[in-house]
Amino acid sequence: MFDVVVIGAGAAGASAALFTAKAGKKTLVVDNDKSMTKRAWIENHYGVSEITGPDLIDIGKKQAAKFGAELVEATVTDVQKTEEGFKVVTDQNEYEAKHVIVATGALVTLAETIGLNTKPGTEPRIKTVLDVDAAGKTNIDGIWAAGTVAGVSVHTIITAGDGAKVAINVISEINGERYVDHDVLKS
Repeated sequence: MFDVVVIGAGAAGASAALFTAKAGKKTLVVDNDKSMTKRAWIENHYGVSEITGPDLIDIGKKQAAKFGAELVEATVTDVQKTEEGFKVVTDQNEYEAKHVIVATGALVTLAETIGLNTKPGTEPRIKTVLDVDAAGKTNIDGIWAAGTVAGVSVHTIITAGDGAKVAINVISEINGERYVDHDVLKS
């Protein structure tokens, strides 16, 4: 049983996984390697002079793995409610989770399949997004959404921040108190 399964390892998903894993939550990231960031050249990401989308994704995955997140390359085909949380079904395996974070970028097909509410998108070329509250919660308790699929701007700096925000909200709910992660400069 995972505490959190993150669907998607783009900027939002990897950022969410980095936070949940660093907080000691058993985290799995399922990614099908189809992120739109894989086609990006990025010069507007704070703290980075320039980077390719594939390099940004690779670094994000490595950061999440550094803190213990498990990464699996597969396509999620279904998410089913269970007594203890969710069963996340992929084209290769099944996993159990207490919480699920959907971070599938512009792709909403899975979300619609599992019954998540959608609404029209506001970004150019993003027709549909998930209907989430300010914390990132969807209409199904325990399923959260972050990044472009949750209606935020497609810019990686924004989707990464949204992934972190949603992860902090998930961690806070699991812990029963507000979670804060501040590292101190080592001397």
